[in-house]
Amino acid sequence: MDVIKVVIADDAEEIRLHLSEEISGEANKIRVVGLAENGYEAVELTKKYLPDIVLMDIQMETRTAGITAIGKIHEMFPMVKCIALTIHENEEFIFRAYMAGAADYIIKTNPTEKIVSSIHAVMENKLLLRPEVGKKLIEEYQYIHENQVRMKETLQVMLMINTTEYEILKMVYAGYTYRKIAEMRYVQETTIRSQINHILKKFKKSKMKEVIQLLRELKIFDE
Repeated sequence: MDVIKVVIADDAEEIRLHLSEEISGEANKIRVVGLAENGYEAVELTKKYLPDIVLMDIQMETRTAGITAIGKIHEMFPMVKCIALTIHENEEFIFRAYMAGAADYIIKTNPTEKIVSSIHAVMENKLLLRPEVGKKLIEEYQYIHENQVRMKETLQVMLMINTTEYEILKMVYAGYTYRKIAEMRYVQETTIRSQINHILKKFKKSKMKEVIQLLRELKIFDE
């Protein structure tokens, strides 16, 4: 087997150097050809050296800089395989890394043998989707699907709400009390409560806090 050329991208210099020293060598058949401290440098070093593997820290200059860089490398150099580096198993980040084109992920604190093994497995196309990763991908897909269904149902209800109800709903969402809303709209509080009841019926909810929680989760009023 030829020596595997690797680029390591991590915003912590000590981690870059540690990984480089640990995985390099004839015994592992790995040669580190470049070290990057951010996503931009990782892409540039990939252009320059065309490595076989890029070990990409997920969180660098931004929380998802590594994921963005993986996506760019996957698009520009599909023959280069990226392995996401993470300090802990964050399901959302791991899922997004796979969707961006990562071939695997490695916990930075893993033993050197495990990191080297992952690099060789990815390089030789022997890596099967780990059971725990498959489970996470399925759970994430289910979460997205459920959110899409809830979003569709919520938007259908929002289309049934009249202008007055919409304005009141938005004020409740912003944290105003029924009494304050009544003062601001120059009506009796009983009028606001009556309109709230109409809103609850349309959402098929018994409490307004349930409606607000749903709207917050779906970011309906977020700009």
